[in-house]
Amino acid sequence: MSDVQERIDSIVKGGRVVLFMKGTAQFPQCGFSGRAIQVLKACGVTEIKTVNVLEDQEIRQGIKDYANWPTIPQLYVAGEFVGGSDIMMEMYQSGELQQLLDQ
Repeated sequence: MSDVQERIDSIVKGGRVVLFMKGTAQFPQCGFSGRAIQVLKACGVTEIKTVNVLEDQEIRQGIKDYANWPTIPQLYVAGEFVGGSDIMMEMYQSGELQQLLDQ
């Protein structure tokens, strides 16, 4: 595992709810990242570890390789990859995301 992959792995496993996004929770830098934050807040999540991929080019590319997922944002819950904003929205609408976050 490369240094960047090890850093990402440590971040993913270091928090219960981790969101790799463009910008911050307070100031998202793209619509998809903003929607991801809104969905998590709608689920009642108060503690979100966010990683601004715009601040670190290695993480920005590395996270895509880590999950084998081409887009950002990426949500991880309890160390497991959940998906991007579209998947989060679908899971939220079906109630599945709330159940996952309540575990």
